[in-house]
Amino acid sequence: MARRYDSRTTIFSPEGRLYQIEYAMEAISHAGIVIGARSKDGVVLAAEKKVTGKLLDMSGAKGQSYGGSGEKIFLLNSNIIGGVAGITADANSLINYARQAAQRHLFMYNEDIPVELLAQRLCDLKQGYTQYGGLRPFGVSLLYAGYDPHYHFQLYHSDPSGNYSGWKATCIGANNGTATSLLKQDYKEDISVADAIELVLKVMSKTMDSTTLGSEKLEFATLTLDAEKKPKAKIFNPAEIDALLHKHGLAKKDEERDVAAPVPSDQTL
Repeated sequence: MARRYDSRTTIFSPEGRLYQIEYAMEAISHAGIVIGARSKDGVVLAAEKKVTGKLLDMSGAKGQSYGGSGEKIFLLNSNIIGGVAGITADANSLINYARQAAQRHLFMYNEDIPVELLAQRLCDLKQGYTQYGGLRPFGVSLLYAGYDPHYHFQLYHSDPSGNYSGWKATCIGANNGTATSLLKQDYKEDISVADAIELVLKVMSKTMDSTTLGSEKLEFATLTLDAEKKPKAKIFNPAEIDALLHKHGLAKKDEERDVAAPVPSDQTL
């Protein structure tokens, strides 16, 4: 009885803490890192893939992934990309909810949903799971990279408690403290999307297990504007990721690519 609050979502501890939310955030801290950086002409997302089995097929028809990259980075709407870190099943549930919310807004108002509004919708759902009995918090955090005509390019982060905040650059997942320190050192206010790509790749190379990166361990996406000033989301396929890494001198050697990486036993992203 003394520690009943330790296993119940809705009961405060004597210090005023909700331990189940803290446990959910601890699960996220062990997941593969996701980094986002906002620039004056776009937003960049990069994510570390944990499931790297050589026989795992992450691509669909013509080498394109099903609805996105398949594991860590997803297209939520034509103007919003989401990056997730945490428990796989929880992430899939929230991604589907976000897509439905975006389509309902498009149907009702005939315009793309604003980035912050979508973050609010998901956070309202997540907050409810910290308040009602018989539920547990979602064990996943999200980064939202998006664009709308009023506030232009935006980057938001939300956690299992239902809190969300806007960022110039941020990260979630393992080694996020180290990544945050590197972003603070190198991020500049007037950074371009090309420089943001270089910065994110540099930080990823220093926070992941290997100093050289490959498409089997990395997902990458950008959100920019096309010639008609409309948002253009691009989720890179493996060949494009390898070409990007080679361009920045971070590509793996050919002999390293042939070594199959073990598949982890847990189910965290």
